[in-house]
Amino acid sequence: MAEDKIKNRREFIRSGMRLSLALSLGGIAGMALSNVDGDGYVWQIDPFECTQCGRCATDCVLTPSAVKCVHAYDLCGYCDLCGGYFKSGYNELSTAGENQLCPTAAIERKFIEEPYFEYHIIEDLCIGCAKCVKGCSAFGNGSLHLQIMHHLCVNCNECAIARVCPSQAIKRVKASDAYKVKGNFTKDA
Repeated sequence: MAEDKIKNRREFIRSGMRLSLALSLGGIAGMALSNVDGDGYVWQIDPFECTQCGRCATDCVLTPSAVKCVHAYDLCGYCDLCGGYFKSGYNELSTAGENQLCPTAAIERKFIEEPYFEYHIIEDLCIGCAKCVKGCSAFGNGSLHLQIMHHLCVNCNECAIARVCPSQAIKRVKASDAYKVKGNFTKDA
């Protein structure tokens, strides 16, 4: 009889271990499934709601910010006097550093043909300060705008920039809907 109690006790412990192992594996599987669903959403800046306040450069948890300027080439006028490239109010037009609006020289200006120039954003230099975006919106057609680069973003549960955004322009969207740009054009991810 004592031997039956020992067997029952051993069987009870074994079945308890099996049950706890099954529950643990179920919990891990549940967490993995919830991450798959959660990873389907990313942070997105709506370029039509953004007020170019400059907080994207200072409030991101990353340094430099995961927010970068993007260029909707289909909207661009390729202007010689680009409001996103040059500071306004200068009498003499030159490409010298003191005339450039971007504080980090993240905008590259390339001559196409008279009077057209093409502007490229050097992502590694861009800090997301929105000075070029503000200039482009004020003096141009608004082809420059800010966007969160998902290959840089750590996809925080609560985005630090979204909390302080005065226009509530940063929202969670499905990853398939990301990279909205002005003019209904999309940027390849």
